[in-house]
Amino acid sequence: MSSWPGGRRAADQRLAAIDPARYGASRNHLDGAVTGLSPYIRHGVLTLAEVRDAVFTRLARLETASQRRRTGERLIAELGWRDYWQRLGRQLGDGIWHDREPLRTGHPAAAYAPELPIDIATATTGLACIDAFAGELQQTGWLHNHARMWLASYVVHWRRVRWQAGARWFLAHLLDGDPASNNLSWQWVASSFSQKPYIFNRGNLERYGAGRHCDRCPLNRRGCPFEASYEQLQERLFRPLPADAPTVQPGGASPGSGPAPTATTTLTRPLLWVHAEALGPANPALRAHPGARAVFVASSDPPGTGGGVPLAEGRRRFLRECLTELPVAVLEGDEMPVLRQAAAAAGADGIVTSRAVDPRIEAISRELAQTLPVQVLNPEAFVDLPEGGPGSPDLRRFSRYWRRAEPLVWSQAGG
Repeated sequence: MSSWPGGRRAADQRLAAIDPARYGASRNHLDGAVTGLSPYIRHGVLTLAEVRDAVFTRLARLETASQRRRTGERLIAELGWRDYWQRLGRQLGDGIWHDREPLRTGHPAAAYAPELPIDIATATTGLACIDAFAGELQQTGWLHNHARMWLASYVVHWRRVRWQAGARWFLAHLLDGDPASNNLSWQWVASSFSQKPYIFNRGNLERYGAGRHCDRCPLNRRGCPFEASYEQLQERLFRPLPADAPTVQPGGASPGSGPAPTATTTLTRPLLWVHAEALGPANPALRAHPGARAVFVASSDPPGTGGGVPLAEGRRRFLRECLTELPVAVLEGDEMPVLRQAAAAAGADGIVTSRAVDPRIEAISRELAQTLPVQVLNPEAFVDLPEGGPGSPDLRRFSRYWRRAEPLVWSQAGG
């Protein structure tokens, strides 16, 4: 059995086991007390609001607000990162596939290869750490966040491959892979959404890697590309930036992005479209219309990969297991015609679905709305902040968003 079986029962077991104190102390280590909740959050099996409340319930055992804050702040901030990525993904739409800012590596975009090298994809680079990370990604559909950063850094900076190639590779395999957090994290590593490129050295790998790789690496004694100081790696991998290099660029929405029009009339016989971002009982469409016919469309070109990237079998299995716990019929084909046919067959007066981050799901909703009333419902928010209008947070950097969001989140826990 996989370490990540799909469905709410498996998610609840992991949710009950979270330990905010151990998470905060060890989360950066490969053997640290990470929660393993990310695949369930990504697919809406658990919402961010549900996880937030579970953390606060656990922290309520502590005596004072300051104790609760110190113990839980890292885990709550990690949930904040997910909310940040979702907000920014909805703002940018397909723009998440393009550099947010100029690279700060000193190399032109043309210097980066467009395809992932075969030795990385097949875990045959000869580097014990890189091959282990690539193998774990493809065999289990999951990687510790530190391993993701190391692997992404190697792909982009040591092998000089475009981050988009690595992002598509991750999205094909990662159970928790969504285009917003995945792509923008790759951009953070690449330096097209950060102040500098992310790199690591052997000391960093040994400190956080639980001693799993270096001792058995054939390049342990000679030839390790990571055996250097950070200053030496900077000189080896990058070129000096010109004095007039651009800094942070303000981000805007890509053309055509944004939520679908929402039906203004009350739907009495709706067809519920359950998509891959809302596979849990908190799906607002399922809650609003219990007993209505609900469908999930298994497409040959599924949303969430940037198009043209088939999901690995592990991802498909996870989706199937999530769906078995929901009152939903699974249909196959392209979403647009299948949903229209299903609505006509059910005598539906419109389609109700839940708001998504993936721009392709939003695009499908907008096109459906040209011929059918479509109502898009919002799941419970992680934090009560507006999006895309007056009072919405600055999303150019996480720190700007979190300065606004963090006090509001903790006010819900009395802290």
